[in-house]
Amino acid sequence: MDQFAALAEPTRRQIVEMLGEGPLAAGEIAARFRISAPAVSQHLKVLKEAGLVRVEVAGQRRIYSLDTAGLDAFESWVRKVRGFWNARLDLLETELGKPEAEEGE
Repeated sequence: MDQFAALAEPTRRQIVEMLGEGPLAAGEIAARFRISAPAVSQHLKVLKEAGLVRVEVAGQRRIYSLDTAGLDAFESWVRKVRGFWNARLDLLETELGKPEAEEGE
């Protein structure tokens, strides 16, 4: 699953935002939602498969954190798209700033 599909779901976006503040155990993440622990586990699995989070096993606990490599790839794509649109909008602004051609020319 790609990163965009993974982040299309609001619960998964919330999990990513939570992990932006620091690593959390799966149980700590699940406690913040009104959905079942297995449902949260499924969301974490999707995020992991998309390369957005990583998991570290510490005894009986699974500690989740953001995967910087996956986030870097996502950010790179956003920069690319932003650059494309910025260049196009600059051209549009230039065209709109030109004086209107007089009729009949």
